[in-house]
Amino acid sequence: MPEGIPVEIVNKVLWRIPNVLCLIGAASGEEWNGMTASWVTQVAMEPVLVAASVDRSSLTHRLIAEGRRFSVNLWSRDDTRPFVSFSKPARRQGDTLNGRPVRLGVTGAPIFTEAVAFLDCRLWQSVDCGTHTLFVGEVADCGFHDGGEDRPVARIEDTRMKYGGVKRRGAGGG
Repeated sequence: MPEGIPVEIVNKVLWRIPNVLCLIGAASGEEWNGMTASWVTQVAMEPVLVAASVDRSSLTHRLIAEGRRFSVNLWSRDDTRPFVSFSKPARRQGDTLNGRPVRLGVTGAPIFTEAVAFLDCRLWQSVDCGTHTLFVGEVADCGFHDGGEDRPVARIEDTRMKYGGVKRRGAGGG
């Protein structure tokens, strides 16, 4: 934490950074999870790389590290309800996570079929970032579902959720 700057100011400034809100799908063997995430961005064009920062204590972190794949599922801005239920490890029943239908992508990562768009990634590199790991994935497949090309995607400011700033007790999750 920057010395001499009040925690409240650090949090308020960092929470102003615009972030997409999405679901990360992860799998290792038969174990699947979905996790709400807001620290996701494209980081290169050749190869096409996308990075997601994941808390080191989360189930999703372990699954990405072991399974070496993950998906980024962009959700409609009109429906942010799923994000709350994926802030803790998901419950798998058949081909669903927390009751949301998924299919396996070309990498074997779970892809949410209700998402407006998805990126299916093979783990390219992992970067230790203290409390989090930046998982950089090479895009193996991507696409839209049900007219997703014309629908705005959810952003963290569309909800009351806040993630970032200075680490607070109990932070972490899926």
